[in-house]
Amino acid sequence: MKSKTDSLRGLALGTALLAALAAPTAAGQAQAIPNNTALPTLGDAARGDLSPIIERKLGEEIMRDIRRNNDYLNDEAVLEYLNNFGSGLVAAYPGARGETNNDFFFFAVRDPQLNAFALPGGFIAVHSALLLSAQSESELASVLGHEIGHVAQRHIARMIGQQKQDVLIPLAALVLAALAARSSSDAAMGVFMGGQGLAIQRQLNFSRDAEREADRVGFQIMGAGGYDTSGMVAFFQRMQVASRAYSDLVPAYLRSHPLTTERISDIQARIREVPYRQRIDNVEFYLVRGRVRVLQDESARGRSEAQAALEAQLQSQNRQHQAGAQYGLAFLALKRGELAKAQSWLDKARGTMRRSEGTFSTGQAASDGAAMFASLELEIKMAPGQSAAVREQGVKDAAAAHQRFPLSRGIAHQYAEALIDTGRLAEATTYLRDQSQSYRQEEKIHELLAKAYAAQGKLALQHISLAEYYALAGGKKSALDQLDIARKSADASFYDMALIDAREREWKEQVREEMKDAPKEKN
Repeated sequence: MKSKTDSLRGLALGTALLAALAAPTAAGQAQAIPNNTALPTLGDAARGDLSPIIERKLGEEIMRDIRRNNDYLNDEAVLEYLNNFGSGLVAAYPGARGETNNDFFFFAVRDPQLNAFALPGGFIAVHSALLLSAQSESELASVLGHEIGHVAQRHIARMIGQQKQDVLIPLAALVLAALAARSSSDAAMGVFMGGQGLAIQRQLNFSRDAEREADRVGFQIMGAGGYDTSGMVAFFQRMQVASRAYSDLVPAYLRSHPLTTERISDIQARIREVPYRQRIDNVEFYLVRGRVRVLQDESARGRSEAQAALEAQLQSQNRQHQAGAQYGLAFLALKRGELAKAQSWLDKARGTMRRSEGTFSTGQAASDGAAMFASLELEIKMAPGQSAAVREQGVKDAAAAHQRFPLSRGIAHQYAEALIDTGRLAEATTYLRDQSQSYRQEEKIHELLAKAYAAQGKLALQHISLAEYYALAGGKKSALDQLDIARKSADASFYDMALIDAREREWKEQVREEMKDAPKEKN
């Protein structure tokens, strides 16, 4: 029987292949963008077949299933780093959002293969093994820049516009595979492979063009973001070697497609045209890698292997590598419930970074990782098994950290959780309601609100908050079910009923629109 990792890997291979099969529009008009690069604009046919709205909805549908999978790394520190890093790349290059002005979301999945993939609508994933294999932020930027290129060029929509009949088959198969993956990895891969088999031979040549195009866009994004562009070749060469090791797992048509020597030579030629740029990595990169090392495999064997790898990393002469290993060992000790040891390793990591201050060469200053250190310390102080006195101090520290790092959404959530866990329910509710006004589209806020209301026995408000959470997560029908429960609650006020009615009308209309937009089955 295959593991859940195999199930998600099947989905990842499918989405990676779908992005790779994109066909550039030969007759597209050129649109002038910075860096003296002309990128093609989509033709009307592509827009008609897959509008930006439908493209985004398709991505959200697939993401809803990915989030339910245990191999989705739903870790706030990892998500925050990836989205800050990815958003920085997008912001640095004006053309990165493409003509549809995409909103991007970056996430990680547990998987031992070096890979990353883009979904329709701006959702970009990296495998845990890729994060651990990347030796610098420039190497990570080369991969994310490449995937941003796929999204910016709307390769999926262009594929449909170029070869309508052939591409609708694998696109439909992808959605079915995403749904089948929840219950059976064999079924998921069977559905996907069956659909691809009808179209792959006619699509393969275009996939190489799309990959080269994404390489060029990614290269420009790296340069605009201040990254060392030679990192693209270094990492692509490592992926090329790794793909040979995985040859028995990857379908033949995917093996024949990706990292060719021609693509690497093209990037090498581009590198020779730009001056070398040294870049000092932020320590968060190494801290996240330490965290992912622990999260990649949470079995007893996996944790033992993570400990061995982190202890070996301690021997590095690089202070950032050392701090990353110490942070990872602190996180591992926390996972094992060894709270005193976790705090000790965290203190060592902080000390390592303090000793490293002033040791870097001139140029960009490296960050000190203060927000990630503060976040892990809050996890330790609020962990089960801590004394009441330590947890009380944890609440105070959470409030101070929230003031010091107001842009950290992870710390904002930790502050709310600390208030709830120590019984400060009224304070937590007030804080979360205020947060919900500033961050209306943030699912976690409504999930925490529901938890706070449940602890107070406020059933109507609990289920209204759960309804908001499900709606934002893409589950409108589940949200409507929660509204029904809220309406029947004995403590529902007149204001609550008015809100329930308004939300019900709004979401039912959205469900009707989504059903109207859904593809019609043919008899």
